[in-house]
Amino acid sequence: MTTAVIGAGIIGTTLAYALRKRGRDVVLIERDGPGKGASYGNMASIAVTEFMPASRPSIWKQIPGWMLDPEGPVRVRPAYMPKLTPWFLRFIAASRPSKLRELEAQGAALCQRVHEDLLPLLRETSLEGEISKEGCLSLYTDEAEFKADREHIEILERFGFPYEVIGRQAIKALAPELSTKIGLAVLFPQNQSMRNPYQLVVKLAERFTALGGQIEQGEVIAFERGEGMHAVLLKDGRRIAADEVVIAAGVYSAKLARMLGEPIPLETERGYHTQIMKPGISMKHSIIWPARAFMVTPTAGGIRVGGTVEMAGIDAAPDYRRSRVTVKRAREALPNLKCEDFTEWMGHRPAFPDTVPVMSASAKTKGLFYATGHGHLGLTYAATNARLMADLITGAKPPIDMKPYSVDRF
Repeated sequence: MTTAVIGAGIIGTTLAYALRKRGRDVVLIERDGPGKGASYGNMASIAVTEFMPASRPSIWKQIPGWMLDPEGPVRVRPAYMPKLTPWFLRFIAASRPSKLRELEAQGAALCQRVHEDLLPLLRETSLEGEISKEGCLSLYTDEAEFKADREHIEILERFGFPYEVIGRQAIKALAPELSTKIGLAVLFPQNQSMRNPYQLVVKLAERFTALGGQIEQGEVIAFERGEGMHAVLLKDGRRIAADEVVIAAGVYSAKLARMLGEPIPLETERGYHTQIMKPGISMKHSIIWPARAFMVTPTAGGIRVGGTVEMAGIDAAPDYRRSRVTVKRAREALPNLKCEDFTEWMGHRPAFPDTVPVMSASAKTKGLFYATGHGHLGLTYAATNARLMADLITGAKPPIDMKPYSVDRF
């Protein structure tokens, strides 16, 4: 039995490794090399507390104002709006109170498993040193800002995720570089970070090939099917025989799904970061500031600043003003932050309108599976996705109900 996994980001690579461990012959197909997409430049966060659906009314009611603000946390390029409209209507539909409760439970079910699945994976691949032991600090200038984020805290309380509210003195002890204007913070001890998310994918790919897995670089342009899957065809003419195919190609999964007659409402949330190698400060904890919509993480040998969303499709050129806005905001929290020896990056987060990934068998084709749409939680969900999808593909019983993550739920 040969399984072709299309997409060698953190989702596809971790799943390919899990399937190879279970005895499958696995071919991992990637057009750019392992980890070169969204997995290269994510914010390096194991963000188990960040499963709250983005389709909440408190969010979408602010979108018109954000669109008018060139420095707003969400930006939709006007020329892309007509194409985005069907996705956005689904986004609004997912904001009904009863639907939100379902989506919260579906995200929580995944996040509650994250450390149970991730830590053993890191140990068995000798990568346990890749994860930090520090948590994440969520910042607030005062009680009013904290109350504005109360919805998030209430969801965490409902599902039993730990947190600790701390005051100015404790903040200074944990993160002395933070501005004195920060009056309150919430410590999320389980929101740890990775030393280097790109290198994590590279090292997992190495472990996969050491087990006998095969990596092929090329662009998928077609499939051979009969009653089930037969082969994957690449642009350079190669034919890769496969009894099973897993679509795990991030935002490019939408194009592949259309080829297979199973369209999915997958959009790109274009994310930007600035990787600063000479920041002039040191940090142990990652930080987020909900009211300013940015995150800062010590990773990849420096400090990474990100946290903006742009809706403009796959092909539009990057607008690096977005990354400069987040650096400006980060300096409000970190007044001594310098931006020297830095690079700017833009990548594509694959996002469904209900903020929940697709992890399922095809509803139409035997031997076809999907593992995509993990949004800004791809790194967080990677090991859990691998466990659940490996169960599903090999015929084992997954430890949670997989129906909410089906490809035909739309």
